[in-house]
This record gives sequence, structure tokens and C-alpha cells, in this order.
Amino acid sequence: MSKERARRRAAREVQAARERVVRERRLARRRRRRALVRRVTPQWRRGRTGRLARRTRGERAAIIGLTAAALALIWVFVDDLALRVVLVVLLLLVLPAIVVIALDRRI
Repeated sequence: MSKERARRRAAREVQAARERVVRERRLARRRRRRALVRRVTPQWRRGRTGRLARRTRGERAAIIGLTAAALALIWVFVDDLALRVVLVVLLLLVLPAIVVIALDRRI
């Protein structure tokens, strides 16, 4: 009886070894294929990086829209060209501080 069990166990081990080899070949092929696809496809940055990354799309749109509205109001209501230029430069210099004060979330 024990010889029969040993023979069956040996057959199972041989079968398991074959299956393991087949599985390893499949995994190796899959890894090679994925590596090839990674090399061929262009790399895009995932997520948002940089200074504008802290703001949501809506916040960025609001910043741009309100700045454009302020610039338009300056150009419509101010007659003197020198004063227009000074106000535009002042607005652009003060804009980062306004954005941080209005939208900063570090509370």
C-alpha cells in the first residue's frame, strides 16, 4: 500500500513540477510583454505636479476668470494709459498673495 501511495505522490509531484514550469513560462512571457509595452508607450505624468497642482480645475478657472475680469475692468474704466499699465502690473504682482489668502487650505 505504501509503495502505491509513494508512486501516486511521485506522479503528483511530477505533474505539479510540470504545471509550475508552465506557469513560470507564462509569467515570464507576461513580464516580457508588459516590459515591451512600457518601453513602446510614451510616459505621461500621472497626477498633478507643479505649482498649479494644489488647485482644483474649478479654482484655477476662477482665478483666471476673475483676473481676466479685473483686467477688463481696468482697461474699460481707467482712461490714462500709464495708470492702466501700473494697475495691471500691480494686479499681477499681488495676484499670488490674493490667491493664497483666498484659497489656502492650511487651517
